[in-house]
Amino acid sequence: MSQLWHQGAGELAGRIRTGEVSAHEVVTAHLERIEAVNPRLNAITDVLAEQALEAAKVVDRERKTGPLCGVPMTVKENIDIAGSATTHGVVAMREAIAREDAPHIGELRAAGAIPLGRTNMPEFGMRWHTDNALRGATRNPWSAGHTPGASSGGDAVAVATGMVPLGMGNDGAGSLRWPAQCCGVAALKPSLGRVGMAMRAPVPFAFQLLAVHGPIAREVRNLRLAFAHLCGPGADPWYAPVPLDGPPLPKHVALVTGDNVAAPIAEALWAAAAALTDAGYAVEEAEPPHLARASEIFIQIMLNHGRVHEGQTPVESIASADFVRFWAAFEPVWRHAAGTAAADPMAERATIARAWHDWMCRTPLVLAPIRTAPAFRVGEDLDPAWLADWPESMRAVVAVNLLGLPAVAVPVDATDGLPQAVQVIGPRFREDLCLDAAAAIEARAGRRTPIDPR
Repeated sequence: MSQLWHQGAGELAGRIRTGEVSAHEVVTAHLERIEAVNPRLNAITDVLAEQALEAAKVVDRERKTGPLCGVPMTVKENIDIAGSATTHGVVAMREAIAREDAPHIGELRAAGAIPLGRTNMPEFGMRWHTDNALRGATRNPWSAGHTPGASSGGDAVAVATGMVPLGMGNDGAGSLRWPAQCCGVAALKPSLGRVGMAMRAPVPFAFQLLAVHGPIAREVRNLRLAFAHLCGPGADPWYAPVPLDGPPLPKHVALVTGDNVAAPIAEALWAAAAALTDAGYAVEEAEPPHLARASEIFIQIMLNHGRVHEGQTPVESIASADFVRFWAAFEPVWRHAAGTAAADPMAERATIARAWHDWMCRTPLVLAPIRTAPAFRVGEDLDPAWLADWPESMRAVVAVNLLGLPAVAVPVDATDGLPQAVQVIGPRFREDLCLDAAAAIEARAGRRTPIDPR
């Protein structure tokens, strides 16, 4: 029998429900795993041991049988957990204790999941490497010299190494899918309106439109399990109570490769395409409509509607020296990548969305890169010259955020010791189709986590 921390969320919940193991044993096993590996990785920043063990006792004493009963999970530091600080990775917010859970965390608790720890992220979630002045850097368990991704990097590392079977992060510009690629785990970026945002404090329009909460797991089936229990409304005006499954659609997939995809990513895409073909999907190469312009409109909305105050606190007064250096290098790249200013970005967004809708009526699923290159070496994102092509390398990611579409990141292969992953994109509210296709890829690619730090 494998150790408990090797097992996925569904398997653990099933064993707890039958009494084969106790929730207390499951939580204890994961606490021991955290103690063994987290000091080398710095993925979990605050271990909620006392609260988690107490919650496990309640599960065992009351013989709870929820679909996630006794399953430990981590929660990123920009998501509210009652009684814990929502720091956003910022020193000035280290005492920002939340009074109540975020809506989807409350939904997961109601299903039986147990928060076991808070996870690291870059300051404000605005860097693609997980590091900050409050908590320090998180290390990639596959290679300490490479980034674990961001901004949900702490959750990706915790899941990849067996510290928890589920991580709760969010994705406004690839923040679930990029660390999944770097760490070799699976992640689901849901559709806009699927998972209710709290909206207790003013939320910038850009983040209302472009960002969503979602899960990270080692297996696609456990993404599906978690997803089924985090779709409550909260106080979110964008929320839409749409069924989790829709009618069958043709098993047609558009394969997006492009001209500037690094060899390891191209190999991963073709391997995923072969897996889908073997599973009965029809796969053909295609080019998404208006992909470059979608990236530009995404950036324009972020630049123009990414804050709620007219004035802005100087970044150097609240962020680490490395973040200040990163932002000084990246901001001009970011502004240049915004392209020609739209008279009305939302009108252009609607035009692009209609073009994608028409395209996806013919090929409902899209197989595309996440980033078009593998995990970068730590520190490279501080180099202005290196950063110059970052927006182009992430076009297939931010188009998904702009259009509010679902996407699943699924690992495919490992090259030179680093994992690779691809994303399966679907029509809005058709996470079920993305998960089905990702599961078919996973079944043929195999599973390589949990791993010990290298």
